[in-house]
Amino acid sequence: MPRGLKETSSIITIGASVVESGPNTFTTARVDLQLNPLDNEVFIVYGIDLDMVEPDLVPGATTVAKASLSTTTRASVGGLNDSNVMAANRITIQSAGGETARGQFSSDTSPATQLDYLGIISTNDFHLNVEGANNTLAKSLIARVYGVRAKADASVYAALVQSELLSA
Repeated sequence: MPRGLKETSSIITIGASVVESGPNTFTTARVDLQLNPLDNEVFIVYGIDLDMVEPDLVPGATTVAKASLSTTTRASVGGLNDSNVMAANRITIQSAGGETARGQFSSDTSPATQLDYLGIISTNDFHLNVEGANNTLAKSLIARVYGVRAKADASVYAALVQSELLSA
């Protein structure tokens, strides 16, 4: 448990999804955590599962499906190199004539370092982001987030909120 925080709930599981508004169109969905900012409430994330629909197999083309979970709104899917992205997934299918190659990147739900927690969401929501490339059908993302509610000291809460908002 991070210093300055006190858990106020047991493990909570939150499920949510997002579907592209059209094929190959960046789409984001806001997921409300219903935190109480008057009580300096935050959400400590212990695990994230991202389940994404694979890209279409289009002969002679490379198709891609990308998704992420971010703490603030984004204009693109982004990746783990972005400070507000907590988890990301990318699947690529290359089809050249009769040959097909598939590649996948997915951030682990628990990093190899076995951290105590993955991150802290201090604002009232998180965002699911999805976008495809060269697909004929819209792609979708289903996410499950595992965490607990916690109360932060005033100074810790202020620092967490400011840090999260500046990471956008």
